[in-house]
Amino acid sequence: MRALLGAAASGPERGKKTVMDRNFFKGFWAVFGAFVIWGLFPLYWHQLKQVPALQIVAHRVVWCGVFVVGYLLLRDGTGWLRQALRRPRVPLMLGASSLLISCNWGLYIWAVNNGHVVESSLGYFINPLVNVLLGVLLLHERLNTAQRAAVACAALGVAWLTWQIGAPPWIALALALSFGSYGLIRKIAAVEAIPGLGVESVFLFLPALAYLAWTHQQGTGAIGHLPLYQNAMLVAGGAMTALPLIWFAYGARRISYSLVGIVQYVGPTLQLLTGVFLFGESFSAVQALGFGLIWAALAIYAADGLLRSRLRTTAGPVTSAAAPAAAEADS
Repeated sequence: MRALLGAAASGPERGKKTVMDRNFFKGFWAVFGAFVIWGLFPLYWHQLKQVPALQIVAHRVVWCGVFVVGYLLLRDGTGWLRQALRRPRVPLMLGASSLLISCNWGLYIWAVNNGHVVESSLGYFINPLVNVLLGVLLLHERLNTAQRAAVACAALGVAWLTWQIGAPPWIALALALSFGSYGLIRKIAAVEAIPGLGVESVFLFLPALAYLAWTHQQGTGAIGHLPLYQNAMLVAGGAMTALPLIWFAYGARRISYSLVGIVQYVGPTLQLLTGVFLFGESFSAVQALGFGLIWAALAIYAADGLLRSRLRTTAGPVTSAAAPAAAEADS
């Protein structure tokens, strides 16, 4: 009888654990797949190299808006828009975030198509530590010893690259700062990832569509004047923008935030490998040392995040500084 009771008790527990494991693996592979797509984006945008970066961004905004808003309308009707904009300051914040992400997209696409994939990857390696600094400076968060060491190590890496190259890595810094500022606004606005992108798309849709109409009238518009597969790629860029974000939003709820913080480095790693091995960009010993210092900083930061996550699991909440930042939108 005792054995039967034990089996009856353990059956639901085993079933619950199986469901949790299944959700974990689904979540992990969704997040991993999102960062793989973001990491391989240079290959996608490089196929549209002859199209001006601003036109690519405009097409990306328009078709992403069609895809995301259509998806949200089918899923939630118009309730998602009312929910996202229910607080007074949120429309202004999302308006600002829409400008930041469009600038980030434009700079990234220009950099990829002008031979700066390696430096672009540096921007997304730096980004998590920029998020930490923004949290300290603007949200008055506190850093522990490991986080201070990570930020100092990354700053040393950027200083080394600046000294050796003779100028700061402006593309990397601009990408990191624009995306970090975007993430900060989205954190304060506290709107879910996909509805937030939908609202941003609504804000940008008409200006982007007007710009594309103007280029068409001037005879400089790319759409319709490219091979069929490139026309399709301009349109599909909207789905390629939205789908990884949907995967990310799905997966991030099913795995720990510290694991998300580690998996996010898959993206810039793939960008770096693409730039060096597929596009033939240089990666000298000088760059390797600067990147190495930044990678060491990320290793310190990630190890600290894992340790704090385990402490929270075993001993309850632990006060700490800025949490690892995961992507709100892609590159």
